[in-house]
Amino acid sequence: MADDPYLELRRAMVQAQIRRRGIADQRVLAAMESVPRHEFVLAQYRSKAYEDEPLPIGGGQTISQPYIVAAMTAALQLKGQETVLEIGTGCGYQTAVLSLLAGKVFTVEWRPELARSAEEHLKRLAFANVQVRTGDGSEGLPEFAPYDAILVAAAAPSLPAPLLDQLNEGGRMIVPVGREEHQRLLLVTKRENTYSTEKRDSCRFVPLLGQYGWKPPELL
Repeated sequence: MADDPYLELRRAMVQAQIRRRGIADQRVLAAMESVPRHEFVLAQYRSKAYEDEPLPIGGGQTISQPYIVAAMTAALQLKGQETVLEIGTGCGYQTAVLSLLAGKVFTVEWRPELARSAEEHLKRLAFANVQVRTGDGSEGLPEFAPYDAILVAAAAPSLPAPLLDQLNEGGRMIVPVGREEHQRLLLVTKRENTYSTEKRDSCRFVPLLGQYGWKPPELL
């Protein structure tokens, strides 16, 4: 990493955009400093890769603002051995961050072209503990459940029931819930088959498409 021309930009990003906003989990901060965000954005946006904003990744989708990635990841309180489900792979950047903090990461993307591109990025950059799937993320991935943590990187109109069902005892899920124009991050914790919910940051994500999200025309 010594010859990485983006290293100082990542360090500055972590300090100014993440640490100063109250994210204190040292493992999360180290992962954010390590993952090369510029490798996951479109070439024309590389110069903006470490700025405090989301960026287009094609197909009407975006890579989330660095602070939101860190805040959602920190909310899961990962220790290193967990099995994690991510809904909304996008470009694979959030997936890469999770992969450094968990034992296994399964990620589901609605759009095949984004899933293929993300898988290529993750393989090229040697994030080996990740499996990328294409499908309806609102239905989760029951074949590998239960999950110790679930991160939903797309906005749901309400908590998707299949994701709640696939959460392990003691597990945590972070998900943006609300209207298409504005949402609030909700942290859901499962204890003895009951769910407690805590409101976190306000945010704005692209819609979660699928049976238990915002239904695209083919599902109406």
